[in-house]
Amino acid sequence: MELIRGQHNLRPHHRGCVATIGNFDGVHLGHQSVLGQLSEKAAELCLPTTVITFEPYPQEYFAAGNAPPRLTRLREKIKALTRYSVDRVLCLRFNPQLAAMPAMEFIEDLLINGLGVRYLVVGDDFRFGHNRQGDFSLLEDMGRKHDFQVVNIHTFKIDNERVSSTRVREALLRGDLASAEKMLGRPYRMCGRVAHGDKRGRSIGFPTANLHLHRQTTPVLGVYAVEMFGLDHEPVQGVANVGTRPTVDGTRTLLEIHLFDFDEDIYGRYVHVEFKHKLRDEVRFDSFDELKQQIDKDVINARGFFDSMN
Repeated sequence: MELIRGQHNLRPHHRGCVATIGNFDGVHLGHQSVLGQLSEKAAELCLPTTVITFEPYPQEYFAAGNAPPRLTRLREKIKALTRYSVDRVLCLRFNPQLAAMPAMEFIEDLLINGLGVRYLVVGDDFRFGHNRQGDFSLLEDMGRKHDFQVVNIHTFKIDNERVSSTRVREALLRGDLASAEKMLGRPYRMCGRVAHGDKRGRSIGFPTANLHLHRQTTPVLGVYAVEMFGLDHEPVQGVANVGTRPTVDGTRTLLEIHLFDFDEDIYGRYVHVEFKHKLRDEVRFDSFDELKQQIDKDVINARGFFDSMN
């Protein structure tokens, strides 16, 4: 799969494709249905598939710190998209220039002249261009004039409810990992490179692998039973904390994983962590001794959860 960073990197050989536009945050079953719809048409027309997405998300640009938490970082999303017959991802930098681009310019410069789109899949509520002036109807009109077809995204439902990134976030927020997994088609996971921490966990007998989340906000908070992949012997079970570590007056959100029966140097390894079961919310303790006692209980509860799954 080819990642194209910015419209300025489009080349003549990128013209002629079937495409879809969206954040694709989480790449859940609804998104996967769209990609399947796109792939079928690509095979029929003998054209490559192109996913057009944005970095940052438009909501993050306009709402700043009040945007919904991301389910996936760009690297995680790209990795997920490679599984669904996506040939190219065009990632557009959402900046003042793109925010101010008139809807007609977006269609003519990007979709027609830049990509030569022959078939476009978008939601019927899709809005784009300066002040959200562009809509599905405008795309249809331009499609008729320039010989490309515009079609609705097929609504994908589970239990008679539409699958969406918002619903996945809501499930994660309430600790309902089973519902999130049902909508994602896989357990919720976070990926990253293991970084050095302050070694405080080691001082109380619970060394941790630390991942910086590189997100404004996180969709999961608290203590979880997890499995880590990307190691020589995988998966490795453990207990993880996602939060700011209030007991040590932390300020930055961090993912810390204590792996069971594991003592290897994995600094710098790129891993992914699957969240299996929420144990509790993050709380502030008055002392390290209280924190250690609680982690003891968390480890026992996490091991008990994994034992119950066997």
